[in-house]
Amino acid sequence: MKINVIISPPNVDELYFTGKTTVIIDVLRASTTIITALANGAKEIVPVSSVEFAMKASGSMFGGQTLLGGERNTKMIDGFNLGNSPLEYIPETISGKSIILYTSNGSRAIVKSKFSENSIICSFQNLSAVAHYLVELNNNVEILCSGRNGVFSLEDTICAGKLVTELSSLATDVELTDSSLAALTLAKSLGKNLKKMMTESEHGKILIENGFEEDIKYCSKLNTIPIIPIFSANVIKILQHPKTEAVPTSET
Repeated sequence: MKINVIISPPNVDELYFTGKTTVIIDVLRASTTIITALANGAKEIVPVSSVEFAMKASGSMFGGQTLLGGERNTKMIDGFNLGNSPLEYIPETISGKSIILYTSNGSRAIVKSKFSENSIICSFQNLSAVAHYLVELNNNVEILCSGRNGVFSLEDTICAGKLVTELSSLATDVELTDSSLAALTLAKSLGKNLKKMMTESEHGKILIENGFEEDIKYCSKLNTIPIIPIFSANVIKILQHPKTEAVPTSET
């Protein structure tokens, strides 16, 4: 198994992912929001790469069963039903609904992976479940960090590094590229206290300034939602996987 980490989407063309197994990470906050929404009963998530496409898509779907979610510069977009805080995606609001999701970084990274054979959404909450599934697939892995505005993101890279660490402990004959080795090293150095790391990151500071400190606390929880969201045919749904088991909860 060869593992490569891509620190931000602009570094690669969408055709690069053709036929590959790709893991997309946007810890703050799209990946975490997607995982939470699906765990809380959302029917599916439809990621889009622009606000205009989100509006167009919502008009062609069943109104009462479709919600618009997402953000621009951390804030909910005018005309949308929900923002990008995972704490908004509660069962009473989203159960049974299709959610069209646009975010500044995460949804666009997911759409970029559309030609992958396997496209998997990962955050700290489901990291162990994703690692075990990747070992079962036994393919080479591309880990795509959504980054922030096209550049390096500390929390995404550390999440990637923790995933590399777990894969290295589970699989045999693992080969690491320079970038995956760098992510692993960074995770070992700065990934011991996830909440502290995210509070001190650039994106974390912006979220705190905009009143989303509770989101950081929530997004720092490790292995609390052991589901595997799969992006296929333009939608994200939970993989119905009989071997997926609950993993210990940690509020690092």
